[in-house]
Amino acid sequence: MLWEPPSPRVRELIRLGAERAVRAPEGWLEQIDEATLFGSHRRDIADDPVLAAATRRANRSNLLFWAAANVQAPGERVPANVSEPQVLIARDLVRRGLDHSVLDSYRSGQMAALRLWTDICFSLAADRDELRELLDISSRSISAFVEDTIAATAVQIAREREELTRGSNAERLETVTLLLDGAPIAAARAEQRLGYRLGGEHTAAVVWSDAPETALGALDRAAELVAAATGDPRPLTVQAGVATRWVWAHGRPDPERLRPGVAAIAGVRVAVGSTGDGVDGFRRGHLDALTVQRMLARLDSPHQLATHDEVELVALLTADPEAADRFVHRVLGALANADRELVEAVRTFIACQCNASQAADRLYVHRNTLLRRLARADDLLPRPLADAVPEVSAALAVLRWRGGV
Repeated sequence: MLWEPPSPRVRELIRLGAERAVRAPEGWLEQIDEATLFGSHRRDIADDPVLAAATRRANRSNLLFWAAANVQAPGERVPANVSEPQVLIARDLVRRGLDHSVLDSYRSGQMAALRLWTDICFSLAADRDELRELLDISSRSISAFVEDTIAATAVQIAREREELTRGSNAERLETVTLLLDGAPIAAARAEQRLGYRLGGEHTAAVVWSDAPETALGALDRAAELVAAATGDPRPLTVQAGVATRWVWAHGRPDPERLRPGVAAIAGVRVAVGSTGDGVDGFRRGHLDALTVQRMLARLDSPHQLATHDEVELVALLTADPEAADRFVHRVLGALANADRELVEAVRTFIACQCNASQAADRLYVHRNTLLRRLARADDLLPRPLADAVPEVSAALAVLRWRGGV
């Protein structure tokens, strides 16, 4: 691409605009993220919390890289961004079996960034000729930067794919993918390659982190905790991405034994799938663990650990987050924003099958105290609790996993 430097005046305007872009408000970044992740053809990225978080980091890296370059050298061609966020997303895309075609999402982000940049240009240039030159040079600069970065990332993807084809983890990941896809691979052959017995009862889990500062060793420690909670001395752990581990272990883990250990590992999250027998249980458990992982990400839940047994209903209810919000507000009304003591009284009362004496014992309060709290809750609910126990129970479950009381 022919690259002619802009006039001195437009160079100064680009520098001023780039200084604003370096300090871009969060709303800008959210618009670029939405453009990058939106669309059914990008569902593989948007539904995976690790890939989605990596994409957001890459978007921020790209915006800051281009803006900083134009603060230093306004209007000059910006080299491709090959910084750490780009390398990490390339690595994760390869380990998920995706290719460079998903990088088209960068072009959608480019269009969103260009719209925001245009607003800056109109606020800076009063002269029509200066505005035309400013828009022309900066739009070509953004386009060239994005294309160069896509090309550089595609090269990195090719390198990562070549590296992945070597080594024991690559063989395990390939074998696991065949099993999950239902490919006709003999169980004995799969067991030999995995070093893991496919017979008997399995529980699957996904261990991941969407926090860039999390030490990768922490993911391995969390995977070991999952296995320890089942009592399996020889679990199967596969590195599915830079910040993701897929785990299978024989047996059924005790969530209450697992929870404090996971809580002690900052930045790591664990989604535990269902427990099942044989190859079908191996596959079904993993798919259920992915369902739990996506639910936690969808709700932006603060919980570090969730099991499929705990959240199966909530995952179904929140498949459409906006519909789930409407359901919660319609069923709970003002109770949704009540203090923890009141909400916990209702939740415990329902858990005790509406037995006030048992609920009071569990809460360590007098029965009359519990009854007063339930009466206050009835005043806040749109319908009396006695007429809507199943709906209130489900809405409170959504509220809990969404991060409410």
